[in-house]
Amino acid sequence: MAFLANFQFEFKIMETMEKNPLFNASGETGYWKKTQQFRSPVRRANSRSDVSSITRLLRVSTISISRVRIRSSQACLACKAKTYESEADDHSLVAVPFNLLAAEREEAKAVLSLFLRKQGFSNAVALRIVKKSDLFIDHLMSKLQSFYKSWFLVGRELTTIEIRNALIPYLESLHEENGDLFVDLVVSYPNPPGWEKANPVSLTASYSLGKKERAVARVSQENADGLLPANVLYLMDLGLKLEQIKGIVSRFPAFAYYTLDQKIKPLVEFLLELGMDKSDIPTILHKRPQLCGISLSEKLKPMMTYLESYGVDKTKWAKVIYRFPALLTYSKQKVKASVDFLSEIGVPEKNIGKILTRCPHITSYSVEEKLRPTAEYFLSLNIDPASLIYRCPQTFGLSIDGNLRPVNEFFLERGYSVQEIATMVLRYGALYTFSLSDNIIPKWNYFLTMDYPRSELVKFPHYFGYSLNERIKPRHFRMKECNVRLILNQMLSSSNSEFEKVVEKRMCKLPGSFGSTKACSGQSLRLEECSPLFCSPNQQELLSRTHLKLAISSAVHHSF
Repeated sequence: MAFLANFQFEFKIMETMEKNPLFNASGETGYWKKTQQFRSPVRRANSRSDVSSITRLLRVSTISISRVRIRSSQACLACKAKTYESEADDHSLVAVPFNLLAAEREEAKAVLSLFLRKQGFSNAVALRIVKKSDLFIDHLMSKLQSFYKSWFLVGRELTTIEIRNALIPYLESLHEENGDLFVDLVVSYPNPPGWEKANPVSLTASYSLGKKERAVARVSQENADGLLPANVLYLMDLGLKLEQIKGIVSRFPAFAYYTLDQKIKPLVEFLLELGMDKSDIPTILHKRPQLCGISLSEKLKPMMTYLESYGVDKTKWAKVIYRFPALLTYSKQKVKASVDFLSEIGVPEKNIGKILTRCPHITSYSVEEKLRPTAEYFLSLNIDPASLIYRCPQTFGLSIDGNLRPVNEFFLERGYSVQEIATMVLRYGALYTFSLSDNIIPKWNYFLTMDYPRSELVKFPHYFGYSLNERIKPRHFRMKECNVRLILNQMLSSSNSEFEKVVEKRMCKLPGSFGSTKACSGQSLRLEECSPLFCSPNQQELLSRTHLKLAISSAVHHSF
């Protein structure tokens, strides 16, 4: 016992305990106040043979100087009885009232408030949420007692760090599981988020099922009139099928508990006000059902204003949300991390908003695990990451080993220099998004049959973005048929009618083409209407005769 810091006060402690069943002991953290206060009577009682049982103190109202001091009226005792019989150690437990563990309870509130602020809530909002969450705080106290059960048994005082180490991982797991319904879960605990007291029977009936099964059962259950829940009928009116709704709640069970008037309908009406087509809303809800759980006034609208401060086009919110609805569910810290990275690699401020507008997915990429390593890889190839991320942001979401490096090695093995590859990528960043086996290799093999110099691909890497069977081969066949030659850009980038006009003009310039533009202008035969892809059998025959005449005329011309 000599190692206990306050052993010297044992006599005063015992005297105080005998005279006052309820008292306060103050001292610095780690001063072994609670340990001394139950070990002293235990040690003394064990030295007396006539004592068969003693009361062991589980919690004594002791207050660390480093902690927030509480009013004496809040202090109280909670005891656990321990009986010694025939040297057997048997515990008879009495539930500890959580509201009595004042110090730890205040720490739990502080941890919850800190966690909420890390999720992007202001200090004022976080405090309001904590004030409404008494039952959830009780739940955290039970988790704390379970985590440090042996320490509670001996009355050991927990430090702030120990409390955080126990509660933060648990809060993170709850947040990951419930997404943006986390706040609803905290406030409505122990009821599910969006719980409606009007329908307790269905919840009780499905209680034995798993979380997903209960959610699916909730949206599928008809009432006495044979009608589905109001929120389900509303979603079906928007265009979602019942099976799709079941799929959503299977992936995100909390969606089944969103109330119609407070959660779903306000969001839908807000999206419509932004200019969203009603037919697009089912897609958004399917992609990110968590949007319904976000407060419009406290989270969603402030986030939109925050993004607009970085240059996101406010007139294009409907398109931005449709492309990536998860953007509005992110915290400001996460968005700021992406914006800071863009500035760091040299993206001009005016272009940051354009990137976020065109490709809001960029905010979903981890800066340290995805964006920064990718930027460093491109720098090793002398490719400017700022230019590339502006031209093709989705490139930074690709795997270096799975997408980027294999494509680079493919062109290096075929004689292209690093600088030529860099030029191709900057001109057509989507090059990395194509499959080697399904796209690049087949088109490369066909390119070799087209008698173009390899430098043509450096000038026009977009070649790999066109369909081989529907665009490249038919256009190339048409050129060979008409004995004309176009660069890749001219051959592929124009529309069918424009392509035919270019081919017609080139044919008119061929030697021996009747020496007249009129003959090639199509007065007797419109060549653009007689492509093998479009012309009738009679037109094909006429076209063949025309080509034969052209060939004979060309031969005669060259003979002279």
